[in-house]
Amino acid sequence: MAAVDKAGSSPKLGRRGSAQRGAGLGPVLCWAIVFADIGTSVYYTPGILFGRVGNHAALFVGLTLIVFVLLTIKYSEVSIRYPQGGGVVTVGADAANNFVGLIGGLLILVDYFLTAALSALSGLIYLTVIAPDLKGTVVALTVTALILIAVLNLMGISANARITAVVAAIAISSQLAVIIAVLVHVGIGGALAAIPKAVSGPRISSVGLVTGYAGAFLAFSGLESISQLAPTMAPPNRRTAPRAMLLVVMTVAITSPLLTLWSTTLLNPKGDDPNQLISLLGGFAAGPLLQLEVAASAALLLVFASNTAIIGSYHVFLALSRMRFLPAALQTRNRWRNTPHWAILTATTIPVVVILISNGDVGVLGDMYSFGLLGAFSVTCVCLDIVRWRERASHRRHGHTHRTAGSVGTSLPTFVIGVITSLLVVTAWTTNLVAKPLATL
Repeated sequence: MAAVDKAGSSPKLGRRGSAQRGAGLGPVLCWAIVFADIGTSVYYTPGILFGRVGNHAALFVGLTLIVFVLLTIKYSEVSIRYPQGGGVVTVGADAANNFVGLIGGLLILVDYFLTAALSALSGLIYLTVIAPDLKGTVVALTVTALILIAVLNLMGISANARITAVVAAIAISSQLAVIIAVLVHVGIGGALAAIPKAVSGPRISSVGLVTGYAGAFLAFSGLESISQLAPTMAPPNRRTAPRAMLLVVMTVAITSPLLTLWSTTLLNPKGDDPNQLISLLGGFAAGPLLQLEVAASAALLLVFASNTAIIGSYHVFLALSRMRFLPAALQTRNRWRNTPHWAILTATTIPVVVILISNGDVGVLGDMYSFGLLGAFSVTCVCLDIVRWRERASHRRHGHTHRTAGSVGTSLPTFVIGVITSLLVVTAWTTNLVAKPLATL
């Protein structure tokens, strides 16, 4: 953590080698924190997507999964190039100027605030499967959960990561248990028979194809978290970040498409609570015991997704504070655990206010969500392309053996694939600007 806070006021001055850091979070702990955000999307995305595209939900998740894999390559590189952290703030400032870094930071903050609010709220809604009497107190319990998460963050990132790792392990085991239960219950043939249902029905228009693709990015939110963890990774980041991202891709690629497919085709989502589909799928395949277990593990993981968002928020606050866009007081650390208490408390207070203003409406929060997420993805992708292009041009001028400080080296195929990834992400963002007017507003 020290590296992220002792860097200079400009991100361009923060490329100090990560070797100065002591032992940090290894690939598994980094995976746990990132999965605690990305892995939760499957609990609410199928229901939200089904309300918009019906049985085609899994089709769009599958299409977006391809872009997600390409994005993991870029975000892994951001973690390597900028070990001081800051994510989109740092890469934006390096590629252009501090103002671009500010824009990127504001976009990702919108994403983090809504992630914290939406995930904690969804977690408490899942908990009502086990305790229906809690339905009337969901908003109050969500606020309480966010306050407890703030306390956990005040204790420090190491303790935070270990607790998150346990929760993430329980959740991935639970998701895999549902997949296995469905395969046993309906058989391989029945499971495969669900695929035609995802592509059947009325013909999808070109506009519907683009809007569905853009909306499905909700299933893969949380990827930015890896770049915010860069200062706390076990050095060298060049090894830790790709391994953590590989674990993320492996787990998400297995769980998200299959659970979305089966929860929207084997069940009758029209008559079910869209926020409890995975739990209901577990009950459909293996009975009430698995249904309750999935609800409990989903509630835990969703609450810890809020934790991941708050970690990301206060790291962005620190980066913007070093750039003097936010007060320097946000960098103040306490003597108790040496954590930036004002940044953490601010990162927690805003999602609490969002919950109270929206009165715990998942639909409203979901509609607003994609604006910041895809905006930050777009800024990161385009700015990393600029950095890569500039670096390649420098190498051509000085010879291929020349390496500037912080350079990674980019082959032509990697650069081209990166540009294609940027185009796909920017297309999704600009589509949502029109398709989701509430989010844009």
